[in-house]
Amino acid sequence: MSYASLNKFKGLINQRFFQNLLPIPAENELALGSIAPEIQIYDIRNDRQVKLSDYRGVKPVILYFTRIFTEQQYCPFCYPHIKEINERYGEFVDRGIEVLMISSTDAQQSKNVVRDLGLKMPFLSDPSCARFRRYHVGQALGAPLPAQFAIDKDGRIIFKHLFSFLHYNAEIETLLDSTLLTYSRY
Repeated sequence: MSYASLNKFKGLINQRFFQNLLPIPAENELALGSIAPEIQIYDIRNDRQVKLSDYRGVKPVILYFTRIFTEQQYCPFCYPHIKEINERYGEFVDRGIEVLMISSTDAQQSKNVVRDLGLKMPFLSDPSCARFRRYHVGQALGAPLPAQFAIDKDGRIIFKHLFSFLHYNAEIETLLDSTLLTYSRY
């Protein structure tokens, strides 16, 4: 194996890897209609702190928890979805929806991901995986599992998709349409 090939795995084996090694299934503990747990986290793409509550009363939000191992090692289930949501980010913006993509990569790895993929949306770095755990998304083989949550303008969870081997990620159309739901429908 060449040095270039080995370099792709640089940063893979770290504290985050060992904290997320053993499988923990995604749990369905956050009820639809409940207020979404607060998130305060650094946005690598826009170089600023982001608080989920800053969007309350302003616009709906898609919390997009994604699975990236390092800047060059993407989950094979997530990579095509990341690319598609990035390509269609303008559709979310046109509907008044913000997409906050959250990864467990560290700050430097996250900067490389933003650059390499040309990400248009906020990209939030959570190497401690605290936000992944707060949302009970589960973990396996060194990284948290992917999940998506739609949060309405009032800060309530109106849609959630947790990883399964049948449906890795929510369909983009479902995410676009999910913010049309309101808490009163539950």
